[in-house]
Amino acid sequence: MKRDFLKEQGLNDEQIEAVMKAHGSDVQNFREQVSTLETEKNSLNEQITNRDKDIKGLKKNNSDNEELSNQLKDLQDKYKTDTDKLSKQLSNVKLDNAVSKSLSSTNARNPEVVKKMLNMDSVELNEDGSVKGLDEQIKGLQESDAYLFDGGQLSNYQAKTGDVNNDTNEVDQMASIFNPNLNDK
Repeated sequence: MKRDFLKEQGLNDEQIEAVMKAHGSDVQNFREQVSTLETEKNSLNEQITNRDKDIKGLKKNNSDNEELSNQLKDLQDKYKTDTDKLSKQLSNVKLDNAVSKSLSSTNARNPEVVKKMLNMDSVELNEDGSVKGLDEQIKGLQESDAYLFDGGQLSNYQAKTGDVNNDTNEVDQMASIFNPNLNDK
């Protein structure tokens, strides 16, 4: 969505900002859903591939029943470990997405930088999708490192322009101090 399009529709700057913020939130939610689904898909594909290999191995090596039972037990243990590992990865992705979503509402100038400053070991995802332990850390960062947050006011930066002719004269004057023969040219 482009700001110019909204301006052409007759919206003022405040309305455009509200629309852009809501649109940004929707885009962030969509990205989180895509990330979660991609992680789930990849983990399921990995599980299927590993299980197919293991079944082929069992078919080849089914020499006696005791050996087969031991292999089956080992594979069940392996599957449980793999499933737990993939569940933990999925939980971490969900937590990361929830933290990113929460940071988008804090007016952080660069949410990724703020996220790196958080102690992720002390935050956890609640059943309702909220993040426990995050608000306290954000408030602490807003107090200790306020420059990381916008505070609702954007400041316009104006680059200082120099006078090219004046700068050239100053350079010539400095050069003549160090080399008096330059003035003879």
